Amino acid sequence: MLLGENGLEPPRHDRLAQLAAERHLVADQALGHLLGDGGGAHRSLVREQRFRIGMGDRFLFNTRDNVDAIFNWPRLNIIILQVSIIGIIAIGVTQVIILGGIDLSSGSIVGATAMIVMSFAQTAIVNGNPNPKAIFGDWAMDLPVLLPILVGLACGLIAGTINGLFVAYTRIPPFIATLGMMVSARGLAKWWSNGQPVSFPTESYAALGKGMMPVVYFIALAILFHLILRYTVYGKHTFAIGSNEDAARMSGINVDRHKVLVYAIAAMLASIAAVVLSSKNLTAQAGMGVMYELDAIAMSVIGGVSLAGGRGSILGTVLGALIFGVIISGFTFLKLDAYYQEMVKGAIIVGAVVLDQWRQRRNAAGM
Repeated sequence: MLLGENGLEPPRHDRLAQLAAERHLVADQALGHLLGDGGGAHRSLVREQRFRIGMGDRFLFNTRDNVDAIFNWPRLNIIILQVSIIGIIAIGVTQVIILGGIDLSSGSIVGATAMIVMSFAQTAIVNGNPNPKAIFGDWAMDLPVLLPILVGLACGLIAGTINGLFVAYTRIPPFIATLGMMVSARGLAKWWSNGQPVSFPTESYAALGKGMMPVVYFIALAILFHLILRYTVYGKHTFAIGSNEDAARMSGINVDRHKVLVYAIAAMLASIAAVVLSSKNLTAQAGMGVMYELDAIAMSVIGGVSLAGGRGSILGTVLGALIFGVIISGFTFLKLDAYYQEMVKGAIIVGAVVLDQWRQRRNAAGM
């Protein structure tokens, strides 16, 4: 620990200054050692490192107050809560990408499922009057909370199975197949209630998304699918197909059936996110889930999942979700315009893909 002249820990600003001075001293010593030994080839590298250290120190001094405001426990709770719902989607998207595919429909599946599920989760009486937002008749009011959940899971499984069937048996590229589902599911969400929101759920349904419950679901599902991918035949087949589909077929794996299963599970996870999101917001709207698919892909890619397939992990995706949340929360705290945030998201995805491609070329070259 760095101590001041009085033996006590100095103020934070002084500690940062002292730390910066020590780091520059180390860099100077390294540079002098290299120059003294004739290390001209390393001169530019060391100077570049000194430049980076200087820029890092400048960032620390200029943003230390912002960092204190962003990285406090209440705000970290908010960050984790914000990424948890999209993180659930990312768990499914990760499996699809490891398989060697892509899923662009998850955000629209969230919107369509939320609209349908909320229609079966409405309460009959609102403030002593009949529910003004009722979609169905009295028979669909005040139903047991398990029924809307099962309806949501069924919606996801149906949509995901359709995706998988198109990808596996018609050989349509996953990009095109899931793009079609994205458009269709969004249209279904808008048609379901003529574009009007569906509101007033039962108390038992609303309790599903209260407080930090979305975080609990996210962590539980992440642990579950981490274990499944790592220790079960399902996981081994997923990685095998993503690494080399032809070799997987020759080894006896039913590749087509497994593709359908993976896409169905991914869409089911999107439907779980829809249930949690609609219960948390106490309403469902046709526009729910817009761009969620790209956020989920970004979380996966940041977490080290290769878009070429065959490599990645759920734990990496969880880490990617947290990093993604910190970045977006930082932009929000700094009051950057939402348009800039979208551009940064795109840059993050492209940058992560470029890094992954570079890493693959290095591995192929044996470097």
